[in-house]
Amino acid sequence: MRKIHVIGIGAGDPDQLTLQAVRALRSTDVFFVLDKGEVKSDLTRLRHDMLDTHVPHGSYRVVEARDPERDRAAGGAAYSPAVGDWRSARAEIYERLIAGELGEDESGAFLVWGDPALYDSTLGILQEVLARGAVTFEYDVVPGISSVSALVARHRTGLNRVARPVQITTGRRLAEGFPEGVDDVVVMLDARQTFRQYAEEDVDIYWGAYIGTPDEILVSGPIAEAGPRIERLRAEARERKGWIMDTYLLRRNRERE
Repeated sequence: MRKIHVIGIGAGDPDQLTLQAVRALRSTDVFFVLDKGEVKSDLTRLRHDMLDTHVPHGSYRVVEARDPERDRAAGGAAYSPAVGDWRSARAEIYERLIAGELGEDESGAFLVWGDPALYDSTLGILQEVLARGAVTFEYDVVPGISSVSALVARHRTGLNRVARPVQITTGRRLAEGFPEGVDDVVVMLDARQTFRQYAEEDVDIYWGAYIGTPDEILVSGPIAEAGPRIERLRAEARERKGWIMDTYLLRRNRERE
């Protein structure tokens, strides 16, 4: 039966691949890569760089397909259906790639940024492909170093403080309010820089963009002071590269209240 590896490849640094991930890479015959277009060609190049670094040349082949566009204008009640439509479109592509490009006795792999278990759709899409019943395969999951882990490591801090919880959420949820009972909040997928609405509170921010890559940018400090700098650097980076991937930790300072 066909075998699929879902491999977490970290936040961008080839040195952050785990030994388990390297073993999985070296046991793969076909790597499936979804191309996000010329603007985000850096992401495809980074995947190729990781293969060049860790896998012997000539031992594998790469099959690329164009990633379907998601309706990013959809908001409110339309958001979840838009994401569902996008995932189903991806499932059709995955099904076609696996059925048409992977032999019955071969192993394929999807290289997932960060960790496949954290805000990534690959596992759910593969389950949808299997549920369709047109193609069968086994799959395993190799965890990776997430952007969250890389962020706090680069800022030389921890995710939580003694006896306190930490929550990971999205910018969309943060806009609804700071989570109750939590003073340390990691925010992902925030295109609107929602941290700005907490600039008047005693909250520190640890922000990073393109973490683990040569373009990495790090800023930390009270939101009131660091926020304007983050906004400026973020706008400049997005203009320069055409895209941005960033994550941040918000830390409420109750002890100073």
